[in-house]
Amino acid sequence: MEKRRTVPVKLNVDSADAALLEDTVDEFLWAANYVTRQAFDGEYVTTSKTTLHDDTYSEVRENTRLHSNHVQAARNKAADACKSVVEKWKQGKQASMPQFTSPHLVYDHRTATFHDEYVSLATVGGRIEADYVLPDKERDTPLAEYLFSDDYETTGAELHYTNGNWMLHIHTKTEVESDTPEQSTTENRTVLGVDLGVTNLAVASTGTFWTGDEFDHWRREYEQQRGDLQACGSRWAHENMQAVGRKEEGRFKLTLHRISNELVAEARDHGCSVIAFEDLTDIRERTGASWGHKWAFNRLYEYVEYKAAEHGIDVEQVDPENTSRRCSHCGFTHPNNRDSDSFACQKCEYENHTDYNAAKNIGLRYLRRNQTGGDEGAPVGVRLNSGTLNANGEYEPPAEESARAGVHAESSPL
Repeated sequence: MEKRRTVPVKLNVDSADAALLEDTVDEFLWAANYVTRQAFDGEYVTTSKTTLHDDTYSEVRENTRLHSNHVQAARNKAADACKSVVEKWKQGKQASMPQFTSPHLVYDHRTATFHDEYVSLATVGGRIEADYVLPDKERDTPLAEYLFSDDYETTGAELHYTNGNWMLHIHTKTEVESDTPEQSTTENRTVLGVDLGVTNLAVASTGTFWTGDEFDHWRREYEQQRGDLQACGSRWAHENMQAVGRKEEGRFKLTLHRISNELVAEARDHGCSVIAFEDLTDIRERTGASWGHKWAFNRLYEYVEYKAAEHGIDVEQVDPENTSRRCSHCGFTHPNNRDSDSFACQKCEYENHTDYNAAKNIGLRYLRRNQTGGDEGAPVGVRLNSGTLNANGEYEPPAEESARAGVHAESSPL
């Protein structure tokens, strides 16, 4: 079985090399957007990479100084984005022509060479070398092992410029046996369900809430600042709008790093081997979230994914349909079960917070999707603050607590 991990590494880049990277990123984004425009320039949207290659490769090569593999990477990114739009149209959903603005650049083994202490990167002005910024103490962590261990193969990377830093997200993979002792044991094979939302950014099946109050406060503050600067319209205002954007992104990333750390700690404290999220594909349409919230949800998932990997915890996504309307106790699903933040089952009268009920349903959906009776490697329950829910939604207290108190499994559904 193939196991993939992504290692984000900060790079030490001097001013001259940074200028080359900036030029390369600009031309990469231009290429991706050019291909996208060509894909939409017709009666039908073109999603075939071969067709887009024939239609755009020569023009992009003539108008940029990009390495041929960067041209191909830009084409692939555009084709994938266009295909996603077409898929949404087929489902009756609204979607517009993609536009690439976030500073990033895709690398493979022909445009990047990975060494123990540094990386060599192709740019529009030739190769540059950038040292990894990684404290020595980090070399002993599981995360660093993905990068420095011979057990993992480096497959490529994606370069990002965020908050004034060049970050290289290095992709690695290894082959693991599907019947290893770690995977065949049932001990602590439990799932932490996580629901994402606007009022509460994240709610875990253990009953821990991470509110969105601070996120919403600062989002409104920064929107007001940008609005005031935009009304001014001067060059100074435009430059300050960019500075506000960088400050906003930096603040939100710190918040999301904190929440992701606490989510992983929650999973570890409760002996969970899996953290299950809802599928994020259409979360904005489902929750009424802003683009800022959607960015936050995706970034939080990415942070949890690579941080959980350090501790051998898998992170998965499940179908979100009706997770907020389904009763996590009896399974009855009805729109009237939910009234804003309150959940009250119309059948069994179970009551709780809507987001908490949804978090348990997300965990249960993963459990049912992966549990197959005799499979000893399957998760055994959705983790609550105390005890678990089995695949039938029945509450099971911790064995030691049940023994002391004489509690039966059906006595305390949470």
